[in-house]
Amino acid sequence: MSDPSLPDGASLPEGVEPPTAADLAVVAQQLGREPRGVVAVAARCVCGRPIAVRTAPRLPDGTPFPTTYYLTAPGAVAAVSRLEATGTMREMNERLAADPELAAAHRRAHEDYLARRAELGAVAEIEGISAGGMPDRVKCLHVLVGHALARGTGVNPLGDETLALIADEWSPAVCRC
Repeated sequence: MSDPSLPDGASLPEGVEPPTAADLAVVAQQLGREPRGVVAVAARCVCGRPIAVRTAPRLPDGTPFPTTYYLTAPGAVAAVSRLEATGTMREMNERLAADPELAAAHRRAHEDYLARRAELGAVAEIEGISAGGMPDRVKCLHVLVGHALARGTGVNPLGDETLALIADEWSPAVCRC
């Protein structure tokens, strides 16, 4: 069955469940506003509450939206924001420029991101554009962490690294809801 929030009547991939009303209420509380375009909970806290969501590539108002994975857990958002403020993205960008293996892994993360978004339908305006600065740089650690949480360890190396860097402050394995 197609989902009206997805482009061109696309359907959610097999095994991906739409968010419940309770999930959307939690996300609204986390964000301090009504969520837009949420088609699934991408990752959950050990207590079951959403910590990252998966969004449609086109918002209900028609706006193209390349951010497929959106970090929502306030503690995670705050921890990642503090890390961004310390210059971590600059350091990661320098490493991407100097380390071909890391750059290749970051490009693979970009390709996975695009493939996961394509599962939700095509939006010509954002074709080939992922999020978070991928594939060539790091622009937003929140996106990389959302992707890492949704897809699991090993898919987004800089998202995994960010999770390790904030582990003393926030971890998906410890409920801080």
